[in-house]
Amino acid sequence: MGGSVRLRYETLTGQPRINLPPTDQQVALRTTLAVEYKATPTFRIGAEMFDSRAWLGKPGSSVSANDVNTLEVVQGYVAVDLTPAQGTKLTLEAGRFVLNLGSRRLIAADDYRNTTNGYTGLRADLKTSDGTAATLIYTLPQIRKPDDQASVLANRYGLDKESFDLRLWGGLVWRPKTVFGATAEASYFRLQERDSPSRATRDRNLHTVAARLIREPKAGKPDFEIEGAWQFGEVSETARTGARKLDVDAWFIHADAGYLFPGPAHLRLSVEYDYASGDGPGGSYGRFDTLFGMRRADFSPAGVLAAIGRSNIKSPGLRAEVAPGKRFDAFATYHPLWLAERTDSFATTGVRDASGKSGTFAGHQIEGRMRYWIVPGFLRGEVNAFWLAKGRFLRAAPNAPATGNTTYVSSAVLASF
Repeated sequence: MGGSVRLRYETLTGQPRINLPPTDQQVALRTTLAVEYKATPTFRIGAEMFDSRAWLGKPGSSVSANDVNTLEVVQGYVAVDLTPAQGTKLTLEAGRFVLNLGSRRLIAADDYRNTTNGYTGLRADLKTSDGTAATLIYTLPQIRKPDDQASVLANRYGLDKESFDLRLWGGLVWRPKTVFGATAEASYFRLQERDSPSRATRDRNLHTVAARLIREPKAGKPDFEIEGAWQFGEVSETARTGARKLDVDAWFIHADAGYLFPGPAHLRLSVEYDYASGDGPGGSYGRFDTLFGMRRADFSPAGVLAAIGRSNIKSPGLRAEVAPGKRFDAFATYHPLWLAERTDSFATTGVRDASGKSGTFAGHQIEGRMRYWIVPGFLRGEVNAFWLAKGRFLRAAPNAPATGNTTYVSSAVLASF
């Protein structure tokens, strides 16, 4: 058995997203409880409950089913652990579960957000004696319910839904110690979506092919990561029934190189670059869809901010990380931000200039986080801060909120048991 309780306060001024109040705030409480029983050396059964609630949100604010999901059994599974050959392990799992695959840029159980992503279906994991491993999935991603804002603001209960109207399947394979001692990874995932009686969609039918090469940080040695993905298929122009279908041609790339300095500070400095395509003129659709990926590790927090994501963005960056002891760690980043395509909306802000006359510079982003174990292994405090000095695009675009620069601060305490 294990679980956690996290209480977090968030405040935002200088709203960067469209159709939202200029300031926002939220108190978010997330409680989890997980139980797993090993009936035999090979057979396991488990479940995990998430109770996510939020307060201080008002009608018309950003609060949504991304923040509230009360008393939900996100995981409820049976699993079998097998040894088909010496040094080879095979795990088969069925039911409801969470997924964190590869870099988590495409499929993740979001941790910073007050709710997580759950999936219902089948999973197989294989690991051989030489370290080569593979994961295959066939899942129905869970749709959090209720999702109307009145119910969310009241923290009402609703059972999450899954159906064959939304399917995610595919897999990845990775092998350690390949080029320059790095782990190599390749993946393919397909998302199939269609309208249901209660939910209009853009009928996404997306194939995403990705590859990654990563050498983990080690003191006194350079490290790096490079990942790229190409996305193709089709998507409806709007969620309206009978909308025109568009061919998809989109991609993203992430690259970073760093160095972990020897010494008690565990200081790591790195340079980064991210590019995710936007939708430009022409007959195809070019905006990259990050599927169920997390944003926190590369960009900025979710919650009431949730403005910078992996769509129509290009950004170099600098990052500094320290962990001088077992109780404290921190990082700080700087990213100048541009649009990859000037006529598309920037990242997840919704700000757009269809004429392209507002340019492509979105602004300067500075972000940091500090964490400290108040009681080691049990109680940890955390502070996050984000500042966006808006550039010409976020000030001059026709629908850009006239709210000034963006400041976001959150403070949280997490108890684990």
